[in-house]
Amino acid sequence: MALLDNIKRIAKQHGYNLTEVNDRAGLGKNTIYSWKLKTPSTENLQKVAQVLQVSLEELLGESKPKEETIDITQAIQADKLLAYEGRRIPPEEIEMIRRIIEGRRYHG
Repeated sequence: MALLDNIKRIAKQHGYNLTEVNDRAGLGKNTIYSWKLKTPSTENLQKVAQVLQVSLEELLGESKPKEETIDITQAIQADKLLAYEGRRIPPEEIEMIRRIIEGRRYHG
């Protein structure tokens, strides 16, 4: 898989587009898009990997992403459930999810 495609896939999992990743990594305008034609520096790749919370190997597609099981209740309590199917979850919907889970915890 091409580097740019891999970054897009991982970014989508985090609810980001490439422009957001580029900005969060503190890169120059459209730096990530330029990687379609030129080789990125290791320093810039590391910045993107840090933003996406993956290893450099995973970013480059050299390792399989680790499968992680999360407890949704803990994720919500820690405000870590921020995206679903690549789209950000609005705060009001997160609150609704939190109330549903808390209700289930006390009622069964």
